[in-house]
Amino acid sequence: MSDLLKVSSSPHVRAKDDTTRIMLYVILALMPTTIFGVFNFGLRALILVAVCIVTCVISEFLFEKAVGKKSTVGDLSAVVTGLLLALNLPFTLPYWQAVLGSIFAIVIVKMLFGGLGQNFMNPALGGRVFLVISFAATMTHFEFDGVAEATPLAVLKSGEAVNTLDMLIGRTGGTIGETSAICILIGAIILILLGVIDLTIPGFYICSFIAFLVLFGGHGWDSTFIVAHLCGGGLMLGAFFMATDYVTSPITPMGKVLFGICLGVLTGVFRIFGNSAEGVSFAIIFSNLLVPLIEKVTVPRAFGITRTKKPKEVKANE
Repeated sequence: MSDLLKVSSSPHVRAKDDTTRIMLYVILALMPTTIFGVFNFGLRALILVAVCIVTCVISEFLFEKAVGKKSTVGDLSAVVTGLLLALNLPFTLPYWQAVLGSIFAIVIVKMLFGGLGQNFMNPALGGRVFLVISFAATMTHFEFDGVAEATPLAVLKSGEAVNTLDMLIGRTGGTIGETSAICILIGAIILILLGVIDLTIPGFYICSFIAFLVLFGGHGWDSTFIVAHLCGGGLMLGAFFMATDYVTSPITPMGKVLFGICLGVLTGVFRIFGNSAEGVSFAIIFSNLLVPLIEKVTVPRAFGITRTKKPKEVKANE
């Protein structure tokens, strides 16, 4: 009998890319942002990035060693988690706090739920939110050119004007990886060209956020206000690098659309009506929790399945 007729277990269609290759693509796409962050904030930013990456890798290795599981550090997912976490931290953060956040991201958010593919939210964002809640003072302390200053979003929320060109280039305070919108977009283009992500989730995220700003931001269609919100904070980094996480985002086409809209609306609510000027991390985590429900209501109907009406009940006296 022909080999074409042999039956095997799924999956029947396999992609050439494996986890390691995809993680390499993500690391490559994050290089422009990382290099600019080090250039912008100096050697301490580079050390903080290294601390987070090394801690994440060691944490995953030791956890798997302790529970007797095969080591998976070679898939580079721990490296990506450490890099993303570092890019979401101010360069002034004490190293020991970065270590705690990295351990939390890997051990609590990722490994205790079964490892890569089982975590219910993005590990890097989980680590960042843990640090924001635990060490609010150091996580909201930002410096630029040796001077402590408020982030552009905080300035914008107070009603003052901001320089959108500086925000686009990255000549502002903020976390290591969020300041330069241009570098983030270069990385996003790399991911799109390599086929790692598509524009569905980021596109609907950004568009729904803009719509929310126009309706509830109090400035109408003010292009300067809109561009400042898009370039400020972690919106661009979150939209292209964390909201598109394979594990914690929907796989159904309509689910991706709903997911992106949820992200945009929640980010708008947190930024416009919340006490904090930012809100991307919480918006993504809350939306991650909605993914099972989103996929349940958006699963495509199987080909050939039709809705049938239930037969009417026959009355007893008929």
